[in-house]
Amino acid sequence: MKKVYPNKEVCIGCHLCEVACLTAHSKSRDVVIAYKQEKDALGLSPCKTVVHAGPACVALSCRHCEEPACVAACISGALTKNRETGRTEYDEGKCVGCWSCLMACPFGSIRRHPIKEKIVKCDLCAGRDIPACVEACPNWALVYEERGEK
Repeated sequence: MKKVYPNKEVCIGCHLCEVACLTAHSKSRDVVIAYKQEKDALGLSPCKTVVHAGPACVALSCRHCEEPACVAACISGALTKNRETGRTEYDEGKCVGCWSCLMACPFGSIRRHPIKEKIVKCDLCAGRDIPACVEACPNWALVYEERGEK
């Protein structure tokens, strides 16, 4: 299965991946409207987070683990592992906002939605050939590829 892999060696912390993610998941699909209006009004939040530690930085998001701890921790069935696609999928309608998945994720890739009592997690931009974050990265600090994992 193809996944998004970060390359911290070339990440410059520009946050363009976050902006692209925000825009791809917005209602308007317009970068200015998404950032200036939908972000605050709707609590639109990127699924990806750029983390800085001194001069080093890296973009983090769901790793779509083979055996996801978040799925095992989810009490409502909102998180499931799709064995056909390999994706860890999220059904917002089933989420009860218990935050068990957030605590279980060893990568810190799941976050609270800023307004809803729900979570925000990467869906690999379902419906797109290449995730928006990968497409927007100017330094190829994010790659979308298969690495032979099970």
